[in-house]
Amino acid sequence: MEKGILYLVATPIGNLEDITLRAIRILKEVDLIAAEDTRQTLKLLNHLEISKPLISYHRHNEEVRKDILIEKLLEGKNVAIVTDAGTPAISDPGEEIVKEAIENDIKIVPIPGACALINALIASGLDTKEFSFYAFLPLNKKLRNNKFEEIKKDGKTAIIYEAPHKLITTLEDILKNLGDRKIVLAKELTKIHETFLRGKVSEILEELKKNMPKGEYIILVQGEKLQEENSLNNLSLQEHYNYYENLGLEKKEIIKKIAKDRNVSKNEIYQKFI
Repeated sequence: MEKGILYLVATPIGNLEDITLRAIRILKEVDLIAAEDTRQTLKLLNHLEISKPLISYHRHNEEVRKDILIEKLLEGKNVAIVTDAGTPAISDPGEEIVKEAIENDIKIVPIPGACALINALIASGLDTKEFSFYAFLPLNKKLRNNKFEEIKKDGKTAIIYEAPHKLITTLEDILKNLGDRKIVLAKELTKIHETFLRGKVSEILEELKKNMPKGEYIILVQGEKLQEENSLNNLSLQEHYNYYENLGLEKKEIIKKIAKDRNVSKNEIYQKFI
């Protein structure tokens, strides 16, 4: 018997127009839709005028439902996994059934679409070339401190999810552990009240304490290369230049990097090497 296909279908994170034509077609064609919250998914399906059998598949029943879904797939049924909003398996259910499907040699097809962290990142104005996603930070103090150490050493743009009632505490922790870095807060993405707050941690904290936050937030923290760059600043300007030159960088890129390392304008460094 031919096995079914497991589809990972991204759904809108707010604006219902953000569903792809392919996602609509797949949801119409599959035999069964496994949803994080069947009530939430039913609203979307009704909007799209799709009628399909639904089964709940969330964090608390993942182990049990995973086996049922794998059984259906082995029987030749096609199954779509959807979450309340966004892309399955990204800080949402989906990861476990993908692993199980691979073990059973079941074909997995991702149906791309909305993803909150990516949309927040591209509009943040922070470095998008390299970034690290941390989802929700641990509540345990030791694990939380370890995570901040990891972010500090990583040096890339860090993306964190946070609930409104914990947002101020998390920002205070960022200030304490990472310093007064440039951050961006994004909320209500793709919705009418889509909001971006940009500034230093201290500035954002001051603003939020006047207006208590509502809704889930995405926190984006500017990355800072701490170890190598700090030691480079102890070099003379010429030695600093030579370091990057030996890495094979062009003059323009070297000046840009030195200016960033030393937190001065590119023009100031450029004048030194005319």
